[in-house]
Amino acid sequence: MFKLGQKAIETARHHKVDFGDIRIIEERRQVLGVKNGAISSMSDQTTLGYGVRVLYKGAWGFAAGDRMTAAAVERTALKAIAIAKASRLLMAAPVRLAPEPAYTDFWQTPFAKDPFAVPAETKLDLLFKIDAALRGNPKIKSAQSNLRFVREHQWHLTTEGSRIEQVLLSTGAGYTATAVDAGGVQVRSYPSTHGGQTLGAGYELVENLNLLDHAERVREEAVALLTAPQCPAGEKDLIISGNQLALQIHESVGHPSELDRVLGYEESYAGSSFATTEKLGVFRYGSPLVNLVADATLPGGLATAGYDDDAVKAQRWHIVKEGVLAGYMTNREFCGAIGEKRSKGSCRADGYSNIPITRICNLSLMPGATPYEQLLDETRDGIIMDNNKSWSIDQRRLNFQFGCEAAWLVKNGKKKTLVKNPTYQGITPAFWNSCAAIADHNSWRLWGVANCGKGQPGQTAMMCHGSSPARFSKVKIGIK
Repeated sequence: MFKLGQKAIETARHHKVDFGDIRIIEERRQVLGVKNGAISSMSDQTTLGYGVRVLYKGAWGFAAGDRMTAAAVERTALKAIAIAKASRLLMAAPVRLAPEPAYTDFWQTPFAKDPFAVPAETKLDLLFKIDAALRGNPKIKSAQSNLRFVREHQWHLTTEGSRIEQVLLSTGAGYTATAVDAGGVQVRSYPSTHGGQTLGAGYELVENLNLLDHAERVREEAVALLTAPQCPAGEKDLIISGNQLALQIHESVGHPSELDRVLGYEESYAGSSFATTEKLGVFRYGSPLVNLVADATLPGGLATAGYDDDAVKAQRWHIVKEGVLAGYMTNREFCGAIGEKRSKGSCRADGYSNIPITRICNLSLMPGATPYEQLLDETRDGIIMDNNKSWSIDQRRLNFQFGCEAAWLVKNGKKKTLVKNPTYQGITPAFWNSCAAIADHNSWRLWGVANCGKGQPGQTAMMCHGSSPARFSKVKIGIK
């Protein structure tokens, strides 16, 4: 593959581009699903192609192809160069890339068991057993379970001399039970919502999740929610757990810290950011307890790799440090806008046919020093919310409202009544400044986001957010 990719590099150099690269990607994606006693999805697809990117006199050009011949690669490279030349006519200012050393390397996602080597019959047998357990109560009207596996093998060459081969592997699994009666509809999921848990791992993730062991509890919680009282409205201390805190991090810290968005490059499509560059190093984003760290080296992370799609080596850095805005997600094009001489390595593309753009890295809330039992015991009048159900956030990532699948009232340190349809709302800096306690490392978990959308044309990316349950003071709960 490197020999084939070299044709694009030679073509780019011949035309004296500022920078050029080619990413050749072979991707295998397998999805299996069961719904209400029948197979709902079963696919196993492989794609192979390449994307050629060039920077010519300060303007970008990009083209992609899937014919795996030297002549086709050369034509694609020439097309990318022609697009770059046309782009110069509308260029507001020339692009200058931050320097990065050239690398020759191989990197692979660590895993214990290759998911593609596990027979489909074994996978379907597990899903059918889960399905039967979920439908063990007649009030469960819909049961859905799924397994998902993706392997991306990529070869990346640049005109600067990098030759990087990577094999990225992810595994996902989850299920949902939907209960229905005259009083409404309630949903409960495991291990998390929106398709379940996904991590950079092999089939061992499926085994470690003990999916079947939790099916009865999930089923009965969905049924119990039908007759549970409505979530009360008012101000309460809020303990956020499960994948809800992961989504809170994603929407109110991850997206606002994408530097291209901060600079206005997403504004017409998906909004800008309140975390503008003059705030770097001085803005009080959260309480002093709040440390949010981006990490492309994080074991199990969906954005974990040896290198990003700018051929920048993986790094770890603070986005928020002791409550203060400390960094952004950057690539080689935009990092100079905040005076940084090197990219943080947050540039990725969705497959071979899209141009790389700035994406959220793995971003985690660092654990605190409080055992979870103590965090709960110190809560006088509060509520615990678990697993996301809905979300809404404004164009600057300030005003938000989230809904969760389930919640439990807390009185004098004791977890009490189950309530349904819980929601909370807030303003991002005020919310993170209300963070009063974060559970310690014993409660810290990594949660996958497998479907983050961004860009025009739209691209999907994956990343993880780690956290322990955390308590926020006097949050607006419910809808009055």
